[in-house]
Amino acid sequence: MKSIKSLAYQVKIGNIYENIYSKKNMPMQKCRNILKNDVIGTLGYGPQGRAQSLNLRDNGFNVILGLRKGNSWNAAIQDKWEPGHNLFEISNAAKKSNIIQYLLSDAGQIELWPEINPYLTTGKTLYFSHGFGIVYTKQTGIIVPPNIDVVLAAPKGPGIKLREKFVESNGKHGVNTSIAVHQNWSGRAAKRVLALAFGIGSHHVFETTFKREVYSDLTGERCVLMGLIQAAFKAQYDVLRANNHSPIEAFNETVEEALQSLYPIINQQGMDWMFRNCSTTAQRGAIDWSHKFEKVLKPVIEECYKSVKTGKETKRVIANNSNKNYRKNLEHELNEIDNQEIWQVGKIVRELR
Repeated sequence: MKSIKSLAYQVKIGNIYENIYSKKNMPMQKCRNILKNDVIGTLGYGPQGRAQSLNLRDNGFNVILGLRKGNSWNAAIQDKWEPGHNLFEISNAAKKSNIIQYLLSDAGQIELWPEINPYLTTGKTLYFSHGFGIVYTKQTGIIVPPNIDVVLAAPKGPGIKLREKFVESNGKHGVNTSIAVHQNWSGRAAKRVLALAFGIGSHHVFETTFKREVYSDLTGERCVLMGLIQAAFKAQYDVLRANNHSPIEAFNETVEEALQSLYPIINQQGMDWMFRNCSTTAQRGAIDWSHKFEKVLKPVIEECYKSVKTGKETKRVIANNSNKNYRKNLEHELNEIDNQEIWQVGKIVRELR
């Protein structure tokens, strides 16, 4: 991304220098000027599609939606998108746009690719917020033409949070975002994706690649961000319950104190600060046991990363999503989690906050 390096400042972490882009060097008017001749077409109105399109619209960009008629279409009308003006069916929006934000689900991107591909004519930009479709192209069938730009802007948070922070701060603050360029046909791809990243409500922007984004994202979801957390919470809760602790006590010592007291401290001050400001009993125990947990967990996380990198994980995901009974089976799995005692207790405790 040499064309935008002058807009970044660097931080050194060990022997690594990281480029960070700030709004100070890319004010919104500059972003609008970079994209002043572009029509941005957002395809999909899930959490990211809704948040990004609304933030772009509120920031004064020329953005239209491409949706199927149904629930998403009706939700867009509720958000004051106007059919025939800035709300169109998917193929029509793809035709009208020269920047196509491909923000359907991973399964939806695979399904709709044959419909979208013909509209990727010379000079257009195909925009992703996840590297899945491009990195696992042999599995997804998403093979992009050579005469377009292909870029990525991946907010480091769910679409709901992206929109929430934007609205609460009146566009002044947002989540951080990673950007990447997979194909730079125009020679302007980096500058345009940087403008888009700030346009969707990003606070700071970091560099990545499609591969690094998808490998870290899928690993994170399966491990520390979601899968591992569910397993750790349930394992500790079950041990406490098996040793005659009451349901509320087990929940308080496993989930409530973590989410309401300790995790916010880690977020605001760092892990070392929390260790320095807890009891000596907690300090010694937490530090000593952290080494044991790291030894146990690291091989499992390495196994997960390998599964992601080789495509084994995505092959399983695509196969499941292609199953006509997937939604039914998923609902059964989610109901099982909901009905676990730990989360039933959670509903009671949340009412007591």
